[in-house]
Amino acid sequence: MFKMFLPRLVLFRKEVVQLWKAFFAPETPLFLKAATLFVAFYLVNPIDIIPDFIPVAGWIDDIVLVPMMVSWIVSRLPIKVRADHRERNGQTIDGRARRV
Repeated sequence: MFKMFLPRLVLFRKEVVQLWKAFFAPETPLFLKAATLFVAFYLVNPIDIIPDFIPVAGWIDDIVLVPMMVSWIVSRLPIKVRADHRERNGQTIDGRARRV
């Protein structure tokens, strides 16, 4: 299970950074910026699908739903915003590292 969780955690971290930079990009549509704010609000809001005061089960919905929502938003970012993020990180569009 840990072998499955670690790559997803690394991908989530990259998606959060990409979403942060895309939030301030003028090319990002307003509805995606609103969805980003909703995800952040959902994470800190005490009213969830399963309340956080229920041990373990209250955190599981956050652990599952927040990465799913972040991935959904990142998948709908304009290509220009995604490409700009990859160029800053030294990658090409297809994900391979650029040679300098």
